[in-house]
Amino acid sequence: MKIRELTKAEEQIMQILWQLGHSFVNDIIACLPEPKPAYNTVSTIVRILEKKGFVSHKVYGNTYEYFPLISKAEYTEVYFKGFLKDYFSNSFTNLVSFFSQKDELDLNEMEEILKLLKKEIKTKKGA
Repeated sequence: MKIRELTKAEEQIMQILWQLGHSFVNDIIACLPEPKPAYNTVSTIVRILEKKGFVSHKVYGNTYEYFPLISKAEYTEVYFKGFLKDYFSNSFTNLVSFFSQKDELDLNEMEEILKLLKKEIKTKKGA
């Protein structure tokens, strides 16, 4: 199954479902910031997520309990690959160059990234 990119509203609901696991629409609404959307709005978004294959449900009488079918890690990987392709010509070098030239990364973060990369290089050379 091909995982599709989510809209902002769908992603907001999925973030809550990933955090809570099994949830009713009222549980999702309780986690949303003010002003809270209408019950029907959230219910519609959850049903769209179900049609897209992100969510499924269990039925308890007239009540539906929803749960994610796609993990946050699975979605993150697909989303990031698309982001890398669309904005950085599918190049990690371009991505790192972009962020390293911005003031958003402090020296400690750069050193931590470098340490992680050195560790990964060592692991791959040993394999």
